[in-house]
Amino acid sequence: MEEYAGVDKSNSTTLPLLPAGRELEPLMVRYQGGDFSAATALIYRISPQLHRFFVAQLASRPSADDLLQETWLRIHKVRHTYRPGEPVLPWIYAIARHVRVDHYRKVMRTSAREQRLEEVSGVAENAQATHGQPGVDLAALLAPLPESQREVLEMLKVTGMSLEEVARATSSTVGSVKQKVHRAYKRLRQELGSLELRKGRGGERL
Repeated sequence: MEEYAGVDKSNSTTLPLLPAGRELEPLMVRYQGGDFSAATALIYRISPQLHRFFVAQLASRPSADDLLQETWLRIHKVRHTYRPGEPVLPWIYAIARHVRVDHYRKVMRTSAREQRLEEVSGVAENAQATHGQPGVDLAALLAPLPESQREVLEMLKVTGMSLEEVARATSSTVGSVKQKVHRAYKRLRQELGSLELRKGRGGERL
């Protein structure tokens, strides 16, 4: 499974990043039945999307590679819990989300977490200048948000999931997801407005 951990963007031209649910569900059912060629197909089709999901949250390709491998290992162990007929993508992202949470609990102590926030604060101050341009540091832009708000934005904007799929993956309601998105956008507007104001004051002093 290691060969799928670091998926290059070049694969995106031949491998669909968000296959239709009707394509994924039969593959998952076949996988449950012991057809590992179906498992290989699932890995190739979903890994690029999952990898971007982890990269956006961790801002680290090596860590994203590790979590991608761990996610597929867990999927293999709990594949029997998938209920045929239900959407596959939210089920997979729920597992990926738990993998990420476990990762934080294992390697992120309070001091390390505070240090990371201090490091990204300087990057976030430059986000306004690069916002909307290719290569913008999405992780730094979203870093000031509470974890629950950052998570739903990444699922919606980075992975392209629908509100319903995000609600399933986070074990919440569509209304709750919408509320988190609204609050996240409000917070981002405040952050960017504050950065612009500070930038203007700095220009007046020159």
